[in-house]
Amino acid sequence: MTGVLVVGESLVDVVLRRGSDPVEHVGGSPANVALGLARLGRETHLLTRFGTDERGGRVRDHLEASGVVVVEGSQQPGPTSTAEATLDATGAATYVFDLRWRLPNTPLPPHPVAVHTGSIAAVLQPGASTVERILHGAHRHATISYDPNLRPDLMGRPEQVRPHVESLIATADVVKLSEEDARWLAPGTAPQDLVGSWLGLGPSVVVLTRGGDGAVAVCARGAVEVPAQVVDVVDTVGAGDSFTSGLLDGLWRQGLLGGDRRADLAAIGRTDLTGVLEHASAVAAITVSRPGADPPTLADLVP
Repeated sequence: MTGVLVVGESLVDVVLRRGSDPVEHVGGSPANVALGLARLGRETHLLTRFGTDERGGRVRDHLEASGVVVVEGSQQPGPTSTAEATLDATGAATYVFDLRWRLPNTPLPPHPVAVHTGSIAAVLQPGASTVERILHGAHRHATISYDPNLRPDLMGRPEQVRPHVESLIATADVVKLSEEDARWLAPGTAPQDLVGSWLGLGPSVVVLTRGGDGAVAVCARGAVEVPAQVVDVVDTVGAGDSFTSGLLDGLWRQGLLGGDRRADLAAIGRTDLTGVLEHASAVAAITVSRPGADPPTLADLVP
């Protein structure tokens, strides 16, 4: 296989904005990453869970319309999970979830060059144990990427969550973390200091996204920083997920994905890493200029 396997939740975002009727968009952090990669022209398989209701049909149609291959068994009896996303005056979202997370026992695509997971899927049982087994099983042949994308209402207190998050980080080659998540998970620690400490757990690249302040990444050769692109923000739904899609696509362009490229990824230079971050930022910038998690295609990125 020359593609990527994404493992994680898919759901329907019910977006609430003061003075407007609710609007529904297909979402879920890992599903958004899969969608973003597929729109960037990458072979992408998604192992997920959605229901047999009308919303579940919309989830499948939305993913497959952009080229995502939904792994057999992902559609399961019962309702599709939802996330109520309440937007403030700046377009920033807060979430309330109604989520079911159990993964099917199903054959997986063989030997992907990368396996990505994160958010609720990597923490909420019973599905989280299956996710962890998949990561360990894929480590020899695939680059492992992880975005904690923390949801405090579902995950408990920081001191309960952090050991599990850091055990997953120790498995990963690429980690992306938002500044908001860093401040919640490690109060009293500067986010960039947390990211630096995580590099010591085993990843080759750890990225900290900072919204309008851009992004910082650390690797063995040092730290790099890129500014955020200036756009008119409609909302931030799916922004971090689009950044992750762009991050993986950028590393793919550099030929740095796959278990056989692990040493090359570990030796990535600051110039190459800067280019990867600029690409990821461009992908995220287009997404925040649109309503909902609507990442760009390759054609959208052409100046």
